[in-house]
Amino acid sequence: MIRKLIFLFVALPVAVILIMLSVANRAPVRFSLDPFNAASPAFSLTLPFFVYLFLALLAGMVLGGAATWLTQGKHRKKVRTERSEAVRWQSEAVQQKKRAEELARELHPELKSLPSSEKAA
Repeated sequence: MIRKLIFLFVALPVAVILIMLSVANRAPVRFSLDPFNAASPAFSLTLPFFVYLFLALLAGMVLGGAATWLTQGKHRKKVRTERSEAVRWQSEAVQQKKRAEELARELHPELKSLPSSEKAA
């Protein structure tokens, strides 16, 4: 429900604005990487202006996503270490439970297993 509201109030207006910009900025614009020869540049690209706007938006999204991913690395590392620690503790608990059952059988051979109250733990 909240995602639908976010889409309605954020993504939908952004999409409408981008469509309006695309329709309004259809004129071809020359993009040149040669600052010394403006009349005949070594490399130039002529595209409608809205294409440059979309490319800038895409580049911003990629750079922002990469920056976010890089800054969250410490959190991902912490989750990995805590997950491996939890698995280690869980396997150790299973081993201790087996050891307790073996000791109980040695001390009290008439028991087939631990009482149910101790098994739940």
